[in-house]
Amino acid sequence: AYNIHVNGVLHCRVRYSQLLGLHEQLRKEYGANVVPAFPPKKIFTLTPAEVEQRREQLEKYMQAVRQDQTLGGSETFNSFLRRAQQETQQIPTEEVVLEVLLSSGQEVKVTILTSDQTEDVLEAVASKLNLPDDLICYFSLFLVRENKDGAFSFVRKLQEFELPYVSVTSLHNSKFRIILRKSYWDSSYDDDVMEHHVGLNLLYAQTVSDIEHGWIVVNKEQHRQLKSLQEKVSKKEFIRLAQTLKYYGYLKFDPCLTDFPEKGCHVVVSAGNNELNFQVRLPSEQTKEGSFKVTRMRCWRVTSSVPMNNGPSGSSPGKSEVKLELAFEYLMSKDRLQWVTITSPQAIMLSICLQSMVDELMVKKSGGSIRKRSRRRVNGALRRSDSQQAVKSPPLLDSPDASREPMAKLSSKLTSVSLRGISHSSSTNDVGANDFHGNYAFEGIGDEDL
Repeated sequence: AYNIHVNGVLHCRVRYSQLLGLHEQLRKEYGANVVPAFPPKKIFTLTPAEVEQRREQLEKYMQAVRQDQTLGGSETFNSFLRRAQQETQQIPTEEVVLEVLLSSGQEVKVTILTSDQTEDVLEAVASKLNLPDDLICYFSLFLVRENKDGAFSFVRKLQEFELPYVSVTSLHNSKFRIILRKSYWDSSYDDDVMEHHVGLNLLYAQTVSDIEHGWIVVNKEQHRQLKSLQEKVSKKEFIRLAQTLKYYGYLKFDPCLTDFPEKGCHVVVSAGNNELNFQVRLPSEQTKEGSFKVTRMRCWRVTSSVPMNNGPSGSSPGKSEVKLELAFEYLMSKDRLQWVTITSPQAIMLSICLQSMVDELMVKKSGGSIRKRSRRRVNGALRRSDSQQAVKSPPLLDSPDASREPMAKLSSKLTSVSLRGISHSSSTNDVGANDFHGNYAFEGIGDEDL
């Protein structure tokens, strides 16, 4: 059996024959020209080298399917992973009570099935809170780890291919919790949420929590004004004032390392306002702050590596930690692209944040609205509306060809930059084109952005 990991944690174990069955089902539904090539069957027993080669091929196959807009969002693919997760963790289908945290610290207990997927659980929480159906799309469930100081580290946003109850209980650690938070970046959407008293309460509690944990920067005078609005229970006015403050609506990540502006710098990264904000401590102990706009990131990738065990003096393989890195290629100036790397256990969550910012920008650019992303039940089963399918992430750059028409427009501005094929990265790692998330918001960059 092969172990499939999500964010460094075992999700499920599957056999080659099961993956082959999934591949054949996808080919049947979407056609052979859409589905990636599958590692071929072998007549004879595989050698150790061939076993490892097949493992690498299967890993690339699963990543390629997941990253494809149509295949990765398909019920066939997602239900396969959900079933495999439940079977691997040996959790029978039964009714259970799941505790979901709110930003206020309050717990919402919902009765669900262990086999309920992420959207089912989100709907159950919304129903318990009396949150209207058309506001559910503004919120998501996140897996978090509780720290000693009571604050939370964000592990990841729960996805459609997993069962939240199984995901959290299989970690066997009470510090891991599921929390409900808003899942959009543009604060203008706050107006929609605040129309309903439940939405207003959730947004207010999250804003209060972010201020208390120091995620939103507040000076003495602002703190006095906020305190006064709290005492008057003027929740809308409180949020309106908070919207003007630094880092409102940002997600703050745990301290980690970056190679910008030089290698080995300690950094605190925050995601929000269509940017990654860096608070960097240089080796000279000097602190600098700056932001990287998502519209100036040409592409990004997440890579993982496991440190090799060097003989008996090294740590045991079981203790080897997976090192995760997020690297993005950034337009530093009119004629200079540069790679910036963040080494963090939260690299995948950072990547999800970048992708959702791009998705939101693209929806806005097309004149769409995230409010259209309604969920409908058909004969008791959850179905997405067509409008939500349109909001899903664009596919990866399947053709890393710099002569693509939108890139050609841009390259006329970047006179001394070679917009090479992405697969010929100047990075030290040899990574193929399919390992990259192409940023479609980058194509819309204008002269004023430079």
